Amino acid sequence: MLDVAYEAVEDLTPGRLAAIDEDRGTIRVRLDKTRPLADVVRQLNIEIDRLMSSSHWFQLWGTEIVSRDTPDQPLRIEYIFRPWVPRDIGACVAEDRGTVRVYICPDLNPEQFAAAMNPATEDFLAGGHWFQLYAGEIIDNSPEPMSRI
Repeated sequence: MLDVAYEAVEDLTPGRLAAIDEDRGTIRVRLDKTRPLADVVRQLNIEIDRLMSSSHWFQLWGTEIVSRDTPDQPLRIEYIFRPWVPRDIGACVAEDRGTVRVYICPDLNPEQFAAAMNPATEDFLAGGHWFQLYAGEIIDNSPEPMSRI
């Protein structure tokens, strides 16, 4: 099962505005809650590009598997401010072949953005288009099998 969570924190390394940690089936996105969201999102776009360049993440688009190495549309995620995103929604996710765009209300602070991203990401992942290759294992959004004792 994939689990992506956003959190606004105060304990990032000085000068670091965003950090993404990856493990088996999980991504933790930590955002500096003391800085303006525009600065944080600028760094977040750099961090997400680094994560995508690891080539451990894939999108199932129809019958095609799209990766960072797909020639005509390499897999990427972009965080973009848009004034038409309602403040009460905060952020919304749009997906196309090889591209995910996260549209953000520019009036938010990092804490509000993180809070908006958690349900938006959960809904996005429920679509079942994404999977991770981790240590030779494919992790997707289907439920984990139960272990017998």
